[in-house]
This record gives sequence, C-alpha cells and structure tokens, in this order.
Amino acid sequence: MSKPVTKETSPSMDALQHLEATGSKRDVLEALSLMIERAELGVGDRLPPEVEIAKKLNVGRSKVREALVAWQNMGIVTRNKKAGTRLAAEVFSKAIHLPVTVKLEAESLLRTHAVRRPLEIEAVRVAAQNVTEQQGKTILARVAELMAIYDANEDWRAADFRFHNAIHEASGNPLFHQLISQIQEGFHTIYDAPFGQAHLGQATIPLHPDLAQAIASGDGDKAAEIMGRIMDMVEEEVRKVLEGQDV
Repeated sequence: MSKPVTKETSPSMDALQHLEATGSKRDVLEALSLMIERAELGVGDRLPPEVEIAKKLNVGRSKVREALVAWQNMGIVTRNKKAGTRLAAEVFSKAIHLPVTVKLEAESLLRTHAVRRPLEIEAVRVAAQNVTEQQGKTILARVAELMAIYDANEDWRAADFRFHNAIHEASGNPLFHQLISQIQEGFHTIYDAPFGQAHLGQATIPLHPDLAQAIASGDGDKAAEIMGRIMDMVEEEVRKVLEGQDV
C-alpha cells in the first residue's frame, strides 16, 4: 500500500539526486518518475512541495512548476493549492525491460491521442464541406511541400504542422486548431521527440496526399476515413512501444 508523502517523513525525497543547474524540465520529470517508482507512490498520493523538490534537485522552483504543469496537462497529476500535487495516473512501471519514463511517455501519448482523434477526424470532414477553391489550393500546396521534405529525408514536422493548420483554417471553425494545439502542447512542452524518436508517425505521411485531395475535392467521408487510418497507425506505433517492441 502506498503511503502519503509528508514533509517530516518523506522516503521519496531521499531518492532525488542533484541535477546540473542547467537541467531541463524533462530532467526534472525523469528524476520525479524515479522518485515515485522507488517510493511506490500510487494514484491519489501527494508529491513533495515544489520548493522542496527544487531544493533537492538543485534547480529553480519555476522549472519544477513548469514541469509539473506539463504533467497536469497530460493528466498525470492534479494540482490544487490546498491539496497539493497528487498523482492522477500510475507511474510505477510493472513492465519488464521498459523504463518507467518510456512507459509514462507512451501512456500520456495514448491519453492525448484518444481526445485528439475524434477532433482531427471531424476537422477534416468539416474542412471538406466548407473548403473554398483558394483554401483547396493552399492545402494541396502544403502537402506538396510536406512530401518534398519527406522524400528528401529531412525533418518534416514543421511542414506537417503547416499542412494540418491549413486544414483547420478551411474548416471555418478556429476551435479545432485551438483545442488540438492545446492537447498537443501539454505533451510536447516536455517530450519534443517521444521515446527519442523525432519522427513518430512517419509511416502515415504517404497517406497525406490522398487526404489533401479528398478535402480539396469536398469528399468529407473519404477525408474522415483517411484521417481515421492515420490516427490508428500512430496509436498502433505508440502501443508497440508500450509493449516493449521496436518501432
């Protein structure tokens, strides 16, 4: 049974080791993940106060706060002035050969993915219904840019963002872009390259020209079907990581 953490008797704080003063927010979260695992803290248990974590890790309190806010956005902790910071998801790793930090990344991605999936599918459906001729040309130009970068084996992430942003603009509803960006931000604030792989989801890129063509031609059902396949492929990739398989 997990035990609440208190200032007087906090076995978890002993597991925290000093970081370099330049340690990143991700370094902070990796240290906290190890602390939580060693202390066997569970859902509902409280983490030490920010000021104590910062002092023990030898980093600024603002860096600790930003890291914990990122975890809050990812659904890993809840934060309340009176109740403090408490675990909302299991961090302790039961998977053999899978580091707790990797497990945490994968589970967080799956949570954000589950919320993002229906939004992305509806966004392309609505975009196909509302797209103007000029917006269709912009979407086709953006996918051509994406494919050129992809074929050159260069970093295509920025081009992919511009492509999907063009789709969200064509939908005529700014909430699609706003909500999807907020969902992504919580994760990517810390994990710019999930599992150390900058191009997670690369296998879906060849489907993007068909998606662009479906939207530009006004075929909402086709666009939704392709986007569903794209989201399914990304989820399958994440689940393989969670199961300890190579991607």
